[in-house]
Amino acid sequence: MATHISGFDDNKQRISTQQLLQKIYAALEAGETDFDVLASGHHVIGGPLWSEDGTPLKFTVKNPGQRVGAFGLEGTEIVINGPAPADVGWLNAGATLVLKGDGGDTTAHCAASGKIYVAGRCGTRTGSLMKHDPAHTPPELWVLKNTGSFSFEFMGGGIAVVCGVDSEQFSSVLGDRGCVGMVGGTIYVRGPVQGLSSDVWMLDLDDGDCRFLSDNLPVFLDKIEKTALLDSLSNFSQWKKIVAKTYQERQAVERISMREYRLGKWVEGGIFGDVLHDDYEQIAGFVNTGDGRLKIPHWQNKFYAAPCQAVCPTGIPTQDRIALLRQGKVLEALELVLRYSPFPASVCGQVCPNLCMDACSRRSLDHPVAMQELGRLSQDTQAPELLPSTGKSVAVIGGGPAGLSAAWQLALRGHSVTIYEGDGEVGGKLRQVIPTERLPRAILDAEINRIKQIGVRIETGRKIEAPELAGLRNETDALVIASGAHNPVVIPFPGHERMLKGLEFLKDINAGNRPSVGRRVVVIGAGNAGMDVAIGAYSMGAEQVTAIDVQRPAAYQKEIDHFANLGGKIEWPVFTEKITEQGLHTKDGQLIEADTVIIAVGERPDLSYVPREWLSERGMMNVDECWQSKQAPGVFALGDTIQPGLLTHAIGSGREVAEYIDDYLNGFELVAKPKPVMIPQKKLGKEAFMPRNRGRFKVIDACEEASRCISCGTCRDCSLCLETCPEGAITRTEKLDGSYEYVSDETYCIGCGLCAGVCPCGIWAMENVIV
Repeated sequence: MATHISGFDDNKQRISTQQLLQKIYAALEAGETDFDVLASGHHVIGGPLWSEDGTPLKFTVKNPGQRVGAFGLEGTEIVINGPAPADVGWLNAGATLVLKGDGGDTTAHCAASGKIYVAGRCGTRTGSLMKHDPAHTPPELWVLKNTGSFSFEFMGGGIAVVCGVDSEQFSSVLGDRGCVGMVGGTIYVRGPVQGLSSDVWMLDLDDGDCRFLSDNLPVFLDKIEKTALLDSLSNFSQWKKIVAKTYQERQAVERISMREYRLGKWVEGGIFGDVLHDDYEQIAGFVNTGDGRLKIPHWQNKFYAAPCQAVCPTGIPTQDRIALLRQGKVLEALELVLRYSPFPASVCGQVCPNLCMDACSRRSLDHPVAMQELGRLSQDTQAPELLPSTGKSVAVIGGGPAGLSAAWQLALRGHSVTIYEGDGEVGGKLRQVIPTERLPRAILDAEINRIKQIGVRIETGRKIEAPELAGLRNETDALVIASGAHNPVVIPFPGHERMLKGLEFLKDINAGNRPSVGRRVVVIGAGNAGMDVAIGAYSMGAEQVTAIDVQRPAAYQKEIDHFANLGGKIEWPVFTEKITEQGLHTKDGQLIEADTVIIAVGERPDLSYVPREWLSERGMMNVDECWQSKQAPGVFALGDTIQPGLLTHAIGSGREVAEYIDDYLNGFELVAKPKPVMIPQKKLGKEAFMPRNRGRFKVIDACEEASRCISCGTCRDCSLCLETCPEGAITRTEKLDGSYEYVSDETYCIGCGLCAGVCPCGIWAMENVIV
């Protein structure tokens, strides 16, 4: 039987909150654990309390004041019969609260664990600052109806569910300006949503989301005695989920030009150096050797990475490839590339934006080194020799660029690899999305066949579900999650249901289905994917295509130029207000007429087959610096399952993951590998190279690029330093393994720096001696 605690004295006068809490404390010390509390605006009822023997506590409360259940601990249940004012469940640390009425402002504010069930509405800033400590279960907030404005402000973790019951009169069940500053957690919402912060995405539910709601909605409705609503709330097509944007997605901001900075931002100022005081204890001559030198030369071969290697997500050391070509070792050069990427012809040679060429030091002389032509040289090259079999097996889920790259690298290292692909063919977006005129199928098929020829087993039509995943993990020595991102992001402005999804549109084109488009097409998103969609729209018969974006178009210039040559227009910054049958309405009142609107602003992965505890707050795989799951040793993830990226990011992550898995399978401690440091341009001696005529330049034989490459950061053994040294201090020494080294003898070196000055590759560095 519950112990009755009254908020009134014998004269029916209200007692203070402190007096009421003292009554509860006394009953608790007497061994009571079930309390029936009649309050009158008394604060902080229900926490933080516990029993000596660990018996759960239960509070049934009527007419509470603020912060009912504040700091509530695990093992405490609080049932509020009726409404409650502000801060219900404030800083909840594990208690279960059932509010059988409306909640005031800041319900579940700062909740860190436990569950809060609300049978009505909640006020302003509901769910703000919810957080999740990975050492404990995430907090949950369930609201039957709707919330006030500024809901879930600065949410950092946890799960919220807003059912939208009896909320048809509201334009948004989350109020205005919801989710501002949200960086983590998941919100499931049913009903109209407007005024969301730009810090978040609103997405369709995946299978894992549906299972979560199916499992937990009956519990919620039973707690608030509304089980009759289960059928109407179980139509999950009416639900959406809201997740925070990644750090990279939130960094997509407009940068001003240097001219704008100079004219609008610059302020007067300067930099002053320290004054060097001479102690006059040592007098040096004008020219010195040994310890008397002011500068000491160091031969730093491969200390820096070439710009092409540093910016290439795949990490291909083109300077080493070209050095082999320069020595006439063509086969070794082509095999070297295959040790970094299984797709040199398909990606480097056809569809890559070639960041390496944008960074190439030769660009300032005439034209960058012809990376595309060099990539195509490896199309028919046989795979390098495999290492002996290790007897270890690895399962790779996903046969896109990332999964194929990881499988290729693991097989080269002697491991047995099986790829499980849900589609009818492997290749992922290389096959499904990129137009065949950009990537001929014969080239892609040849490179995929090379992967098969080294023993990689491929099972197509095998979409892995949660039960199979556990079996695969038990049957193999390591597991790779590489299923990519195939859920298009849709921004929930009014009329968004009229839009086509860009990824699905491109897949239809590549499948030969010829999706229909109107005469006038608007594409939301002017990145590389947006350009593919826009060009695809022209190929499907569109007469005028306009691409819009909220920022400067992120697509590479050659993609923009191709689109412009077809007659396309790009407009930015443009902010969409709504979509109607007339077209796209902007927030400044403009109408861009359109028969078809296609959105292409990114995709998210479907990881519903993966245990939820493996995922980050943003729904991505939660991995450490070595790409290994933080919750599941032996499980690695890569590519778009971690963060969005280019095809080359996927291929490069496949190589890195394979290296870490190889260490893992060999019993080595996993240590994150540092990124290469790009050589500063000022260290290069470009004057040693003769520029070609820019207008007449043409690549006839890719192998001839060996003479044009500056070999940034890697010695090309030209002997210029040896021949130029005025004191003859430099010698060339050959080692037993066939490599060589240039050495400066301090007995003769005067620290003049001529070696560093004439080196075309930036190998010699002058160390300043501190006097």
